[in-house]
Amino acid sequence: MFDLKKYLDDKIKTVNFTLENILISSSDSGRLTDAMSYSLMGAGKRLRPVLCIASAQAVGSKINDDLLNTACAIEMIHTYSLIHDDLPAMDNDKYRRGKLTCHMAFDEATAILAGDALLTLAFEILSSCKSQSYDKTDLENRLIIIKKISEASGCKGMIYGQMNDILAEGKELELQEIEKIHAAKTGALIKASVVSGAIIAKANKSQIKALYNYAHNTGLAFQVTDDILNITGDPEIMGKATGTDNICNKSTYPLLLGIESAKKLSNTFIDNALCSINDFGENAQPLRAIAKYVINRKK
Repeated sequence: MFDLKKYLDDKIKTVNFTLENILISSSDSGRLTDAMSYSLMGAGKRLRPVLCIASAQAVGSKINDDLLNTACAIEMIHTYSLIHDDLPAMDNDKYRRGKLTCHMAFDEATAILAGDALLTLAFEILSSCKSQSYDKTDLENRLIIIKKISEASGCKGMIYGQMNDILAEGKELELQEIEKIHAAKTGALIKASVVSGAIIAKANKSQIKALYNYAHNTGLAFQVTDDILNITGDPEIMGKATGTDNICNKSTYPLLLGIESAKKLSNTFIDNALCSINDFGENAQPLRAIAKYVINRKK
């Protein structure tokens, strides 16, 4: 039987070790680096880098420096987005990952700059070739990965979703409108994580399509579960406040559908995700287990 806890513990340890080394080698010591490290090295789930690694493994690839650095760059982008999300002008949250948010622990200006620094450092890492055996195809794939992560992070993806999430506050949205927002805000970077891992592993077109569908559905299920936990979750376990969606008058899945129907919808998304990777063998067991974990988590 596949042991997801052992798998996650092992991969999170590897990701954290790599992130620490990146910060040490890429930044001077000082207040900015302290703020970057404070947020980046918090007790995060590391879902996106783990998905990147698991996707590559599903295609049969071993873990290498390029895969790890890509996975860690994605986590840096995710952390930057959390720092900025928590700012007073955005969600104005005081706690994240079980401790004070970056702007509360330092100050607002430092938090903004720490987020900016993590974002730009991520693309420095993505554009750095770690392998001495790169051929033309590898270099082309690296450019494709940078493009996909850029799109997922920017005005076509995560930031687009964040902007429209803000604009939707106080409005009653249809289900399709909510899905469109969260497919960008949350789902885009999750899809980029999975697809990037597949590209590094030299997956074929049908494999990439299947993994993309897996990631699309898993990302939506993740957001539905987040919306539910914002209502029913334990702040002590989650490491952040609950009830914030209601305070900000956000349109969420449980608000539109009710909690039980929202849970059913998240299960449907996970069923679709698992069907997408039916043709993958034992190497895809981590992806299957992660999909189930997404809707059963407590934080």
